Amino acid sequence: MTHLNYLEPGIRKLVAQFIESGRPSASKQSIQERRQGYLSTIDLAGEAVSVGDIFEKTIEGIRLRIYKPSEQINLPILIFYHGGCFVSGDFETHDRQLRQLANLGSILVVAVDYRLAPEHVYPAAHDDAAKAAHIVREHASSWGGNPDNITIAGDSAGGHLALVTCLRLKKQGHWMPKRQLLIYPMLDAKGTSNSYKKFGDDYVITRDALLSGFEAYLSNLPSDHPEASPLYRDDFECLPETHIITAEFDPLVDEGEALYRRLLESGVEVQCRRYLGVNHGFFQLAGISKAGRRAIQDVASIVSN
Repeated sequence: MTHLNYLEPGIRKLVAQFIESGRPSASKQSIQERRQGYLSTIDLAGEAVSVGDIFEKTIEGIRLRIYKPSEQINLPILIFYHGGCFVSGDFETHDRQLRQLANLGSILVVAVDYRLAPEHVYPAAHDDAAKAAHIVREHASSWGGNPDNITIAGDSAGGHLALVTCLRLKKQGHWMPKRQLLIYPMLDAKGTSNSYKKFGDDYVITRDALLSGFEAYLSNLPSDHPEASPLYRDDFECLPETHIITAEFDPLVDEGEALYRRLLESGVEVQCRRYLGVNHGFFQLAGISKAGRRAIQDVASIVSN
């Protein structure tokens, strides 16, 4: 049963259109179609506000886009890994919300361009994400950021990469970010939670889209590998302060909230906020979603504190 009446008006319209068009299957699209489809939704994120300075760097093969809101120095740093189910997403799909975050929180935002599947399979994205974190910490002060105030964040597949990056950093033992911020992260490559069953078909970002992305990226890696399904790991203790954002009508809502409980049990300082009336991807829908706009403000205030 689809709860159209419980959705925000802008999201309700998107979901109704998706159902009326026959619930198109992401796994039946070509990778190029999936990427183009994602790019075609950019306007739903609202306007592209101007930022003091936006520039790109390629360091050790990793492309970064840096949003610097002012000439101030020692700005809080947000390292951001975009979503897209490991197969799509790029600087352009996330540009508008990152502009807003930079301005609202007076934050140095660094977007990471990691390699995508199926051209690049595991561990390419994980390795790029971890490498980028080290690069940003090393260079951030020259860009006006404070290397001792880093938040590692991402949405969906990017939330997965943020968590695994923090776990890798913990294991390396050299430095840790001040906090991690996980926006409806993909945490279980098998998609076993009840919310996958309840919300997996009708709410635009479907079970099919999420699991086919995992499949393309993980290739021959078993789905229960700790870097495929980090939800089931037992080494969460001593992770930094964590903020998790979930969406009411998201196949991933249960696993995001299960991670919250796992982190609590491990003694991690953690908060979880569920936004009602919205689906997976709402963080990119600030042009049509009040909760999307609110979430951007909330993230900016968490990072700037």
